[in-house]
Amino acid sequence: MKRITVLDASVELSQLINITFDRFLLTSPNAYNSLGVGTTQLYDKTVVYNHKRHGDFQLGSRKFAFRVKPRFPKSLTEEFLLVDLVNNLDQLAEAKSEVLERVRERVASSDTRRLRQAVRSYGNERTKKFFERTLRAGEFHHAA
Repeated sequence: MKRITVLDASVELSQLINITFDRFLLTSPNAYNSLGVGTTQLYDKTVVYNHKRHGDFQLGSRKFAFRVKPRFPKSLTEEFLLVDLVNNLDQLAEAKSEVLERVRERVASSDTRRLRQAVRSYGNERTKKFFERTLRAGEFHHAA
């Protein structure tokens, strides 16, 4: 493997990561705040989903959590963020039961087809069960 030393501090983060990984997705727990499900904490961490490296690193003053994932989208979507939020709920400072209740409410206004696809592609087993129950309950209420 070829080693690369980065001397120019002005190199963009995505360029630096692109040197190491063929494919990656940059996100942050802060992105969950845009979903309107009660997450409001600010986190000093960037998550780098990739296919090769796992670990926590500090580059300059920024903290990065590299996470190996078999699948992740090319860019962030609302559906991916909902699934990722439930996948990572144990790592968040918010009250879990309150966040899950707001996620259930949010699911009612989501694109069900796209959400089901995101759950299948990106959800861990606990997350799949949560959304399966939530989506089934939503279908029951719509049918009534």
